[in-house]
Amino acid sequence: MSLPPTKRSLSNANSNATASSSSSSSPHFHPSMKKAKSQAVACSLDPNKNGLHHHHNQDDNDVVFDPSSMALDDDSKPDDARAPAAANLSRKKATPPQPAKKLVIKLVKAKPTLPTNFEEETWAKLKSAINAIFLKQPDSCDLEKLYQAVNNLCLHKMGGSLYQRIEKECEEHISAALRSLVGQSPDLVVFLSLVEKCWQDLCDQMLMIRGIALYLDRTYVKQTPNVRSLWDMGLQLFRKHLSLASEVEHKTVTGLLRMIESERLGEAVERTLLNHLLKMFTALGIYSESFEKPFLECTSEFYAAEGMKYMQQSDVPDYLKHVEMRLHEEHERCLLYLDALTRKPLIATAERQLLERHIPAILDKGFMMLMDGHRIEDLQRMYSLFSRVNALESLRQALSSYIRRTGQGIVLDEEKDKDMVPSLLEFKASLDSIWEESFSKNEAFCNTIKDAFEHLINLRQNRPAELIAKFLDEKLRAGNKGTSEEELEGTLDKVLVLFRFIQGKDVFEAFYKKDLAKRLLLGKSASIDAEKSMISKLKTECGSQFTNKLEGMFKDIELSKEINESFKQSSQARIKLPSGIEMSVHVLTTGYWPTYPPMDVRLPHELNVYQDIFKEFYLSKYSGRRLMWQNSLGHCVLKADFPKGKKELAVSLFQTVVLMLFNDAQKLSFQDIKDSTGIEDKELRRTLQSLACGKVRVLQKLPKGRDVEDDDSFVFNEGFTAPLYRLKVNAIQMKETVEENTSTTERVFQDRQYQVDAAIVRIMKTRKVLSHTLLITELFQQLKFPIKPADLKKRIESLIDREYLERDKNNPQIYNYLA
Repeated sequence: MSLPPTKRSLSNANSNATASSSSSSSPHFHPSMKKAKSQAVACSLDPNKNGLHHHHNQDDNDVVFDPSSMALDDDSKPDDARAPAAANLSRKKATPPQPAKKLVIKLVKAKPTLPTNFEEETWAKLKSAINAIFLKQPDSCDLEKLYQAVNNLCLHKMGGSLYQRIEKECEEHISAALRSLVGQSPDLVVFLSLVEKCWQDLCDQMLMIRGIALYLDRTYVKQTPNVRSLWDMGLQLFRKHLSLASEVEHKTVTGLLRMIESERLGEAVERTLLNHLLKMFTALGIYSESFEKPFLECTSEFYAAEGMKYMQQSDVPDYLKHVEMRLHEEHERCLLYLDALTRKPLIATAERQLLERHIPAILDKGFMMLMDGHRIEDLQRMYSLFSRVNALESLRQALSSYIRRTGQGIVLDEEKDKDMVPSLLEFKASLDSIWEESFSKNEAFCNTIKDAFEHLINLRQNRPAELIAKFLDEKLRAGNKGTSEEELEGTLDKVLVLFRFIQGKDVFEAFYKKDLAKRLLLGKSASIDAEKSMISKLKTECGSQFTNKLEGMFKDIELSKEINESFKQSSQARIKLPSGIEMSVHVLTTGYWPTYPPMDVRLPHELNVYQDIFKEFYLSKYSGRRLMWQNSLGHCVLKADFPKGKKELAVSLFQTVVLMLFNDAQKLSFQDIKDSTGIEDKELRRTLQSLACGKVRVLQKLPKGRDVEDDDSFVFNEGFTAPLYRLKVNAIQMKETVEENTSTTERVFQDRQYQVDAAIVRIMKTRKVLSHTLLITELFQQLKFPIKPADLKKRIESLIDREYLERDKNNPQIYNYLA
């Protein structure tokens, strides 16, 4: 491929380079050519190698060229080589490659110079363009030429001067723009729109200027420390002159605060305007000091006033809804136009003024009302809001006070003792529901409920334990129609929760055992499985020692069934038993069952015979044992023949003895009946009252009346009629009397004395010597029932009298154990 003439090829070479030369002469060296007038740097290319080689000539400015890569002008060749070169320069005729030739070029030492007014003329163009940008006017010079102009100034080390000129020009326009806002529209929204437009114009203008002077940003600014980029320089100028125009800044901040307050009062505002202006404050770096600080102060004042007003005018549920709504609004405000860093102090300010200041008032005014009304949603809202201001401890204390105050009304009202346990269960269920759904199953609140319940259940010593046992007796007794096994099991579990809170569990055990005995002996238990389930639950709660006697009672009942079957099949029963009578005997182990007072009665001959035959059979099978008949626990079914029909009467043993007297007499006086039966006076009166004054009146009392007097007489009621064939005559002894309660409580107290004595001896046997205070402390730790220090002191004195302990001779407050 042929090349253009050498002159043209060399004219574009770099004029600022220097030529390299070599000290050894080349075999291909040729004299310099007269037309070689280049300012370029040239290197010799060796056709045999791929590297660059430099050659020295006598003149340091000589440069050797490889002809294989460049064609030569005719005048620069020797005569013998002119023809091939001419042929090589011809475009019309191609010739084969020629041998490599060398070309030497002379460099001109003169350097190019810039025009005299280069910087001023270039800046004039740029200034015109910048003015046009700020004035929003067209400019005759296109952007590419402007960019090249900046480029040229930077290349010739004029970047610093250019930067200062651009900064000065921008400052003049920015200052003028902000001064023009002074005294503008009194309408704050209109004024804010003008500020926004001014800011938006600046942003657009600085972006255009930065686009033109991009090379300045990338070279001079980067290479020079402590010099801002053109964009940052524009922001700094705007910030500087905004602070100088204090009226503009103050009016802008005031306008923003007024707009936000208007929005809080329910008015519609231009959120985009707020967004743009607050972003301007952020970009200028004055958001925190100029806006956020006064904004938080205004917010605090606004919500302080609103909180006071709404607390006086609204009830608590509505106030809490309002607070929740306000907090949500402030959160949205942060998402829409406020800086993200403002969210935390803003929400904290609102919470402090709307919630934290009013915690006591909210609890005093509405907590009890919400609890009484079981307002799950409102209580949940209260818990959620209180947790935001670390006020859950106040809420927990309010819950404790509420439980104690409400529970006292249930426990201490003696007139409502019958409803105490159902009311406590309902109250506990309500609290558990609130704890789960409103209080997020907070463990501290759960412990508060437990502590408060334990306090209120033990406000009345022994009575709640007794009533819980009675409630269980009612549920486990036959006759609870419509109650499924699952419902009964659920009720037992709920009652067990109350049982855990009882300190005097021995009182519960005594009453529960007495009621269980009646259910088992009278066959009144609704479900043996339910009874055993309850025993199992009590065993899990209190250990096997607590339920040992109760389990023994069940064993006695099962063993009695086997004994009765064996008795019926024995020879004594088949040969000696009177006809027409069926009898079933429960053999009870004395230690397992409650203690029953012996009650004498003269039984009919048939029953005496039956008892003697059974006793003979039992003692022949279990030698060395003693049988004692408990007449008060017996019950019978009598067949009665009334003129108006036959009936079967379910009655107690005492009622049976009285009724059988009327087989031989039509009318009997109270004294006659008493002499014939031998029943204790008080028990006889209750028995006659149940037969003659109750719902089923198989006897008639003369004269009529509710109470049985000494001179009353009784006759068989021949006019008795009833729709049912089998009738139950309620036995008075099945109902618990005040005396029974008292005796049960006294037995519990006696048992406690034995336990206290045993504990004192056990402790002193281990310690040998102990002070009064330490002994009392250890007793409180070991005893599982509540007891007063005065009662403990009495037991200690009793043991000293019985010579188990003695006082120290030197210090009467110290006790010694006597082995």
